[in-house]
Amino acid sequence: MPTDTPVLATLVVGDRTFRVCRATRDDVPGIVALLRDDVLGSGREGAPESRYLAAFEAVDADPAHTLVVVREQGAGADPPALLATLQLTLLPGLSRGGATRLQVEGVRVADAARGSGLGTALLEWVAAYGRERGAVLAQLTTDRARTEARRFYERLGWVASHDGMKLTL
Repeated sequence: MPTDTPVLATLVVGDRTFRVCRATRDDVPGIVALLRDDVLGSGREGAPESRYLAAFEAVDADPAHTLVVVREQGAGADPPALLATLQLTLLPGLSRGGATRLQVEGVRVADAARGSGLGTALLEWVAAYGRERGAVLAQLTTDRARTEARRFYERLGWVASHDGMKLTL
């Protein structure tokens, strides 16, 4: 892993150690590969690389956003393979007494790391990240077709309390 990659956290899961880092421009192809690596993503993640790079620049420039990548420490490759990603956004608001929310988007864990405990450790870190920054609520959306992801989030205490709605623009 490059030494200049900002490490946000170290997660120890069993005998494995993972580094949670702020994503860099060089991580974009690996992030896109994770986004494409499922049935839904394979059909919707096909934009030219330049669009993903422009989106990365916009996200990275905004201090309310944190794009995260996770790699295993000491995994041998240089840099080690990207095993997970997600985007965090702090949303200040007037509702709930002026509460700040933590929006969690684009959560992906590579097949090679599923079932290892990495996803659980990462989502526990996400909750701590939000609390440390004054968020009183974390929220995420998951496609209804991702039944395993939904079961995973529910097992961790996430509650399907609202119906999300989208409008394609």
